[in-house]
Amino acid sequence: MKKKQETKESTLKYWFLFIILIGVVGFLTPILFKNLKFGLDLQGGFEILYEVESLTEEKLDASMVDSTYKTIARRIDEYGVAEPVIQIEGDNRIRVQLAGVKSPEEARKNLSQVASLTFRDTRDNLLMTADVIKSAKVGTDDKGKPAVSLQIKNKTKFYEVTKEISKRSNNTIVIWIDFEEGVDSYAKESASCGNEGSRCLSAARVGEAFSSDVIIQGNFTTEEVKTLVSNINSGSLPTKLKEISSKTVDASFGESSLNKTFTAGVIGLILVILVMILTYRFAGFLASLSLLIYTFLSFAIFWLMGGVLTLPGIAAMILGIGMAVDANVINFARIKDELRNGKSLKEAYRIGNKNSLLTVIDANVTTLIAAIILFIFGESSIKGFATMLMISIVVTMFVMVLFTRYITTKFVLSNRFNEKVSFFIGSIQVKEKFNRLTLYKSKFAFMTAILLFIGSIFLTIKGLNLGIDFKGGTSITFNTAKKITNSEIENDIASMDYKLETFTKEGEDTYTIILDNTLEEAEITTTQNYFKEKYDASVDVGVVSNRVKQDLVKNAIFSLLLALFGIVIYISIRFTFHYALASILTLLHDALFVVIVFSIFKLEVSTIFIAAILSILGYSINDTIVVFDAIRSNKDMKEEKVKTKEQLENIVNQSITNTISRNIFTSLTTLLPIASLLLFGSSEIVNFNIAMFIGLLVGSYSSLFIATYLWFHMEKKNIGKPKKKKWYALDEKEELKVKGINS
Repeated sequence: MKKKQETKESTLKYWFLFIILIGVVGFLTPILFKNLKFGLDLQGGFEILYEVESLTEEKLDASMVDSTYKTIARRIDEYGVAEPVIQIEGDNRIRVQLAGVKSPEEARKNLSQVASLTFRDTRDNLLMTADVIKSAKVGTDDKGKPAVSLQIKNKTKFYEVTKEISKRSNNTIVIWIDFEEGVDSYAKESASCGNEGSRCLSAARVGEAFSSDVIIQGNFTTEEVKTLVSNINSGSLPTKLKEISSKTVDASFGESSLNKTFTAGVIGLILVILVMILTYRFAGFLASLSLLIYTFLSFAIFWLMGGVLTLPGIAAMILGIGMAVDANVINFARIKDELRNGKSLKEAYRIGNKNSLLTVIDANVTTLIAAIILFIFGESSIKGFATMLMISIVVTMFVMVLFTRYITTKFVLSNRFNEKVSFFIGSIQVKEKFNRLTLYKSKFAFMTAILLFIGSIFLTIKGLNLGIDFKGGTSITFNTAKKITNSEIENDIASMDYKLETFTKEGEDTYTIILDNTLEEAEITTTQNYFKEKYDASVDVGVVSNRVKQDLVKNAIFSLLLALFGIVIYISIRFTFHYALASILTLLHDALFVVIVFSIFKLEVSTIFIAAILSILGYSINDTIVVFDAIRSNKDMKEEKVKTKEQLENIVNQSITNTISRNIFTSLTTLLPIASLLLFGSSEIVNFNIAMFIGLLVGSYSSLFIATYLWFHMEKKNIGKPKKKKWYALDEKEELKVKGINS
């Protein structure tokens, strides 16, 4: 009686702590979300990708690009823009994102100008420009103290100016960066000259005329010298900035996208929680509450990293919900397997945890491979998507695997569910109709081959509807309450002397125009103002040059190939090469199927489509690994008995039966938030959601019936051959123990 009372008190304690934790998380999550940094697509603003070019025959180097970067950063500071993003990409490109900027036209004009370095007297009269110097370097004075070494290019001019100044009573030369007439003056800024944020870089006394390189000395620290050198160089660089792509988003457009996507996310989360509770009862309830912790931690880590949240980032977060649920579903499925074998709840829970942990790790690592490749080779918003996807994977492993298992273990050990197994984890009966599906593997594979063959012919003839990311041009998306006809837009574009590629209605009030023209700075402003005034619209303009297009195509192809290669290596190590080869062929099937659907329905293919394809590969391989893990486990148990093709096929069929309900359920829980995004989310990522929806349906089917079919026909050649032991493989029969969970 006493022991029972202690158990009850212990259970109540965990209940209390769990409820307190959920309450704190529920309170803090909305606050945290509001304090995240939002990208252009969620709060408006503009983005520019510059290519840095040399104005002389001198070869562009890293120091010149870095100094140009610092010039841009200094000018952005003058606008007071909150959380600007400035990134050097590759060898000679700089991407600038200014979310919430009030005057994109003015900012664009000022940013594209090269910094202006001038030498003036104390009355602000111009003495020399940057033409007289070659560069500045970190050096030392005659006492060995840090100083700036100026390399003089026009020694005659420099000699004449320094000779004149040396004869004055106030013999000081003031070095300015971006001096503005009527605003800046040495009289006002002499006290702050040389300090951070001041355009007055240095004021040096001149005692004699100089006809050679000179040293600027003073009580400088090494860091102060480095900063001064960088500022002088940025103002005397023989470089120019060429705008090669841009995107402008109206603030109201961004706010609308944020509200729609947030609403879609909440609805998707609620639907997943309901399905989890209805299917897995109490265990599903605990896992669902853990989803709230998962959401909070994902946002918290993203905030701590200083990440910029974009529409694709929120999509990755919502998709991560399906992956987080998947970790628990794999575990619950293994527990149910043991319960069907007559084990007690405690024993089934222990063995189920043990058998599922490596499967969960394998499934998440393969998705992580795709996310890392997306981060390395993706541009701006794709990097945000990849970052959130990686965070989701890490948080999934911590919350849904370790934390949820730890909490659930405490309730299992309380003995309160020993006689209420169905209430704890739901029904453990296997649906007989699922068993019969395994008989049609070959027919499914044959039917799929025919569909892909016909689809590939269509793809070859019709091609893809490539967005401006992959063919260059200009995209104009605007929201307006006015009803617009095709002829109106055709007349508008003709009046501006542009070439109209397509005009589509994306939603109730959203329209998209694709131009074959690559608009310049002035044209972007004019076009944006035209649609604002005529249709009372919020306007989003994106421009991609041919040069950017070529790089995006190259990166997209390379990313896909690298992702497939990484997955092959990992699965070959964890399983065998036959498993890896069957997996890759299945992934190619999934990707091709989605591409064919986009070709048939002429859906636009953009950079976010590549993110969708790589995500599909990650999720599809996740499902495939679960099935292959079941095959390997069943095959190992019957290794000595597998002497015919029929016996091997029976193992495959049994494995499909063991995993099919789990496969269908995890696909459902992932499709629910995607369906929510399709119905309630922003139109900007609708094609991404369509690709994900199709890909997950196809991936769920292919992992069960295509991957297993391919593996069977490769593996049957090894029947009767001795099994080779892999020197690098873990012993799958050994228990992977985690304290507090299964030990």
